[in-house]
Amino acid sequence: MEYLDFEAPIRELDEQIAKAEALELETGVSMVQSIEELRSKRDATFHDLASSLTPWQRVQLSRHPNRPYTLAYIESMTGGQFTELHGDRQVKDDKAMVGGWGWLDGESFMFIGQQKGVNTKMRQLRNFGMANPEGYRKALRLFKQAEKFGRPIVTLIDTPGAFPGLEAEERGQGEAIARNIMEMTRLKVPVICIIIGEGASGGALGIGVGDRVLMLENTWYSVISPESCSSILWRSWDYKTTAAEALKLTAPDMLANKLIDGIVPEPLGGAHRDPEAMFETLKYEILKQYRALQALDPQERIALRMDKFSAMGVYETA
Repeated sequence: MEYLDFEAPIRELDEQIAKAEALELETGVSMVQSIEELRSKRDATFHDLASSLTPWQRVQLSRHPNRPYTLAYIESMTGGQFTELHGDRQVKDDKAMVGGWGWLDGESFMFIGQQKGVNTKMRQLRNFGMANPEGYRKALRLFKQAEKFGRPIVTLIDTPGAFPGLEAEERGQGEAIARNIMEMTRLKVPVICIIIGEGASGGALGIGVGDRVLMLENTWYSVISPESCSSILWRSWDYKTTAAEALKLTAPDMLANKLIDGIVPEPLGGAHRDPEAMFETLKYEILKQYRALQALDPQERIALRMDKFSAMGVYETA
């Protein structure tokens, strides 16, 4: 397990627990009481940390190297009943964008999301979760396929942004994202979008228009990352903490501004501390939201979806 700077107290307690467990095995002397006391102290420390996390610390948690990525969620929630589909039928198969059919409690869903790599080689293969235009066009192809068969769509968002390279712009990055946004507003099937890590800029919006938009507790969603905002406004990354505060990018801020529909709680310490519990929590939330949306007429769902996004950013001057 890797630890962030502000998780130093947790690291110390984890090390003490590990030493106590090792001593118990080595000597045969029961250390149960000591171990339980250390675990209780660790849980209390987790609660204290969770209640005082700054926006920048939540950004760091969303990028934690042990945090589960899209395919881990899909494989666990579907129990391995997932068939990945490939290619946009125009250019190539973008490895940063994954999608396919999966089963949840006897219901088939179309899952689509950005996938980051778990090591250096895989990060390069997945382009660090930054999709090219063909990734968004693959997503659109799968959206339409789900609509054709009348099946619900779940998108899992985790990207530092769409790929900003010259070749991506040459192949129509902006157009691909804009078309996805337009097409997602009028899909006839239920669409549930969940930010599971980073939700940056148009890269997130390209698969982020849904009947329900949810954020995991320790994630962020913004037009720009704190580092990029800092570099533009202050010509330095040194002000990223200030930028994170100003951007109002955390889940509670987004919910307060009516830009998302709900927050999914994470296990104590974050999704990376207990991935299996996180998978079960998200599966339950997806099924709950799907059942509520399934009861609506498709045209009513579309109208509500459009009204929700049209109302964002609208205000009146008294």
